[in-house]
Amino acid sequence: MRIVRYQAGKQSPRYGWVHKEKIGDIQGDLYGEFRRSEAQIPLSEVLLLAPSQPSKIICIGRNYVEHAREHNVEVPEVPLFFLKPPSAVIASGDDIILPQLSVQVEHEGELVVVIGKRGRYITADEARAHILGYTIGNDVTARDLQCMDNQWTRSKGFDSFCPFGPWIDTEFDPSDAILTCRVNGQMRQMASTRDLVFPVNTLIAYISSVMTLEPGDLIFTGTPAGVGSLTAGDVVEVEIEGLGNLRNPVAAESI
Repeated sequence: MRIVRYQAGKQSPRYGWVHKEKIGDIQGDLYGEFRRSEAQIPLSEVLLLAPSQPSKIICIGRNYVEHAREHNVEVPEVPLFFLKPPSAVIASGDDIILPQLSVQVEHEGELVVVIGKRGRYITADEARAHILGYTIGNDVTARDLQCMDNQWTRSKGFDSFCPFGPWIDTEFDPSDAILTCRVNGQMRQMASTRDLVFPVNTLIAYISSVMTLEPGDLIFTGTPAGVGSLTAGDVVEVEIEGLGNLRNPVAAESI
């Protein structure tokens, strides 16, 4: 099932499911018991929003060997993670805003895990039961600020630096899917999710040993090699085989 969060006209945002380019409502608790109504609303007639409202966004650094090599750093012995604020979230189709504080903003296409069940000290064997599904993300990064700072909060945390969507796929298999990132149609990144240094189950076990994972939380699993700069007017697209396409224009900040 593909889950969306959408808005029709001036109505309040709601959750739905997609079938053959149409949406049906999800009534009840998305993370518990719910019912699905018949899919009748054309996708073309609604605004798709970011498909979850996370309490926190956990991102994994250097989780592809070639990405670590392109930055001349070692692959970590245990998962290296950091946080993005929920205020950074935007949906597919929204503008990535280039902040005036940075002169080197880069894309990082990623597979994203959406948590469906609360948990702490989750074992790797238990991890699947805590996953609602998967979506596509772009860990937008002000690379110049990342290199300047001793930690990554500022470089990763600007408003609009966390595009993800367009939906959550509950049946997606993350074991071996091709991830690509294109800017203005030109290939920048391509790798398989099988190349993750630390797979999804390991990440959930490790992160939950530190913090409680809540329904709707996101885990950005890391980006492959090929990250590159974005400029105003660009269009960046992250695609994952069998999962969909995340597309965002890029614009300069206006104050």
